[in-house]
Amino acid sequence: MKIRPCIDIHGGKVKQIVGSTLSDSKRDALKENFVSTKPPGYYARLFREHDLTGGHIIMLGPGNEEAALEALQAWPGGMQVGGGITDANAKFWLDSGASHVIVTSFVFYQGRLDMERLRSLVEVTGKERLVLDLSCRKKDGRYFVVTNRWQKFTQEEITRDTLERLASYCDEFLVHGVDVEGKCLGVDLTLVEMLADFSPIPTTYAGGAKSIEDAYAVKERGRDRIDLTIGSALDIFGGSGVTFQEVVRFNKEARQ
Repeated sequence: MKIRPCIDIHGGKVKQIVGSTLSDSKRDALKENFVSTKPPGYYARLFREHDLTGGHIIMLGPGNEEAALEALQAWPGGMQVGGGITDANAKFWLDSGASHVIVTSFVFYQGRLDMERLRSLVEVTGKERLVLDLSCRKKDGRYFVVTNRWQKFTQEEITRDTLERLASYCDEFLVHGVDVEGKCLGVDLTLVEMLADFSPIPTTYAGGAKSIEDAYAVKERGRDRIDLTIGSALDIFGGSGVTFQEVVRFNKEARQ
């Protein structure tokens, strides 16, 4: 288990946002925890310098392509990229330096999994360079995949059957716990345990981490099978709960 880095880009800038406030129609409701004065490439170089591998660059809406490309050029092959990826542009992003592309809305289309779209995507990327984003929200005590900047519930529930079925088409899963994303109130350990039980492939959980103790909790409750991303709590993103050096130290311990 390791902590993976992230670069979230919105409006062309590196930001940390409360995930549940992302909306196409209610722009005034957007809650930003942090807006960086540093470019995306700065963070990619920092992660590269400290060997923080397997991280992701997420474009939160259109108009962020140039910023994402800057980060990829700073570490070719070192990070994954997601946000608006389709079978038409996936090759461009892989050729531009992404190790993997991360996809949700294209394959979870009109509220359900579209197998034809998924197979079309895999023809372009290959299984080994595709990450499926199964970011989810809780409804009636169950977790459902959400799409379109986490605004729209799909019919697809996070279950053992769902993860085993999808694992044959991709290399990894990325799962944001959207209900706690960006709130620094602690991780959703129920979801972490579920992912550890159900997922047969490498899986990264993101959302709510507020301290380095959360990383150890994920390590224990996820049985060393689930990686973690820390965003808003991290000092390089304006947070006060986790220092970047703590992350580097945690990963070094994990490799020993």
